[in-house]
Amino acid sequence: MANSKQARKRARQAEGRRVMKASQRSMVRTYVKRVIKAIQSGDHAEAMGAFKAAQPVIDRIADKDVMSKRKAARMKSRLNKRVKALAA
Repeated sequence: MANSKQARKRARQAEGRRVMKASQRSMVRTYVKRVIKAIQSGDHAEAMGAFKAAQPVIDRIADKDVMSKRKAARMKSRLNKRVKALAA
């Protein structure tokens, strides 16, 4: 347990950050699921639209260090590959 005033404040800040980041990670997962659902339905236009909506969200989360930039890039790349495969 945090004993000093400074340690108690750091604990409060860490908890606030944890809650915020959990919410943001959940939002990214929701956008990714929308893209995957559109891909599974086989509709290229819908999948492309969902991907274009998910892309800035993923980038924003990576900029805030909720997710690493490399993981975000990998996620976007894999989604884009699957969306492009629908067109072929």
